[in-house]
Amino acid sequence: MTSATGGSSRSGQSLDIRLVVDRIPAFTWSARPDGSVEFVNQPWREYAGLSPEESQGWGWQAAIHPEDLPSLMRKWPELLISGESGEIELRMRRHDGVFRWFLVRFEPFRDETAKIVMWYGVSTDIENLKQTQEKLREDERELRRITDAIPQTIVVQDPAGVPIYANQATLDFTGLTADDVIAPNFRERIFHPEDLEKFRNERKAALARGLPFELELRALRKDGQYRWFLIQYNPFRNERGEVTRWYATGTDIDDRVRTEEKTRNENLALREQIDRDSMFEDIVGSSESLRKVLRQVTKIAPSDSTVLILGETGTGKELIARAVHKRSGRAERAFIGVNCAAIPTSLIASELFGHEKGAFTGATQRRIGRFESANGGTIFLDEVGDLPAEIQIALLRVLQEREIDRVGGSRPIPVDVRVVAATHRDLNALVVEGKFRQDLLYRLNVVPIRMPPLRERVADIPLLVEYFIDRFGKRAGKKFRTIDKKFLKAFQAYGWPGNVRELQNVIERAVILSEDDALAVDETWLKWDPAQKPVRPRSLDGALVKQEKEMIEAALAESQGRVSGSQGAAARLGLPAQTLDSKIKRLKINKYRFKASQPD
Repeated sequence: MTSATGGSSRSGQSLDIRLVVDRIPAFTWSARPDGSVEFVNQPWREYAGLSPEESQGWGWQAAIHPEDLPSLMRKWPELLISGESGEIELRMRRHDGVFRWFLVRFEPFRDETAKIVMWYGVSTDIENLKQTQEKLREDERELRRITDAIPQTIVVQDPAGVPIYANQATLDFTGLTADDVIAPNFRERIFHPEDLEKFRNERKAALARGLPFELELRALRKDGQYRWFLIQYNPFRNERGEVTRWYATGTDIDDRVRTEEKTRNENLALREQIDRDSMFEDIVGSSESLRKVLRQVTKIAPSDSTVLILGETGTGKELIARAVHKRSGRAERAFIGVNCAAIPTSLIASELFGHEKGAFTGATQRRIGRFESANGGTIFLDEVGDLPAEIQIALLRVLQEREIDRVGGSRPIPVDVRVVAATHRDLNALVVEGKFRQDLLYRLNVVPIRMPPLRERVADIPLLVEYFIDRFGKRAGKKFRTIDKKFLKAFQAYGWPGNVRELQNVIERAVILSEDDALAVDETWLKWDPAQKPVRPRSLDGALVKQEKEMIEAALAESQGRVSGSQGAAARLGLPAQTLDSKIKRLKINKYRFKASQPD
């Protein structure tokens, strides 16, 4: 009786609960452990147009969209087995035949033994949400179609700067796929290694600020070439002002960067040319000692051999270097001069080889050095004997490997430059003193040229005087009829310790101070005691020739007189065999005396 009464009571409670559930304006249902429906509430039935009997068991399937039903019936048993709560999106048919999207959530109900005795679920209409999502997807597809039509590279990124999409121009330029773009190593694959660390640091700080910013760096084209790009980052914000997207737009500026570099090179060369206007422009003279030098220039200019010009200060070593350049195959390219003695030690590496942005304090932008400026042409290293030891090592590497390292750079840069060096110092003595590298001296001294001092070119003095009078007279707006012969005799008797440069200065001073058409020179300007012979620096030519001959003979002895081949003297000295043969003939070395004796 009690049991019957209790059962009747529970039945009544269940009925009351269903009456309450039928009045809830939400679609609710309950299912047995096997997944068959036991009960759906009245709003659900009214929506689907099914009777209580039609919707029970598996009859509810009639309300599910035919395209969604197969996947649902595959997934539903899996969810039942898992015993976990979950949710499914599907389309339900309304009683008028219209399908709408619903989110179906379900929870298991367990008894005191934790056994599942029932499933309860709620179906929520999400049609409007789906339409909004589809509208957003369509807008995004439209945006992608628009960005794909833009010739600039565009990469869309999330608020943290992680790429989520790249337009077609980006894919065409890099040769990557859309999946490659969203891969973790995307940036490492396309940006130049030398630019990557700086890019990461600056980009991270700029993203944190949330304001538009831009960066310049090199990107790898699919053909393996790097090109400079200006990357402009612009944030997209929602109605609350939060950054939801970053749009990174890349503009190819490689031509602009190279034009700027070329312009800087040309400006550098132009400034140096202007600086040289205070010196004579042409080689003037007909003396035998000068003609000998010019004959050498004619012979060596067509080659790419390194030239070392020796001579006192003011003899015109740079003019000879220019003559070598102008008569070479590099004449149409740059001639860049560097006075090694005039550059502070702390800056000479940057001046010669360039530096990267941030390489040292004050390096606010990347700068190319003189070697890169002279690429394809000639670089003239004046006063090379004044180079510090660490730069001598770097210069030796340039001569051996034909590549440089920018200060702060991580990769060598190949250069095609002919080196012409000059000095008034005794490099052989500097080698003995440990102030100049012997191996560098040998690399520089491939073709030595000795520039004679003016006292050995006495016959050229009248020609030089006439040349300077005409030049400085035109500049001053004066015309001179003649110069007193006594001044010419004084000029020819004077020792000229400053050589042609000193003569130039004397004539320029005379032109400025002379008042009539006859050039007047104050004899006190020539401060020379005829009783004393002019002080002459130790001859460089003989010492260097002697050293060169000794080095070649030592190499021939080691190779038993063999010149070519992997064990020959040329290989030991790092010279082409043809070049070494020419030196052997010029130095009159008997290479046969070094050959190993043959058995009888």
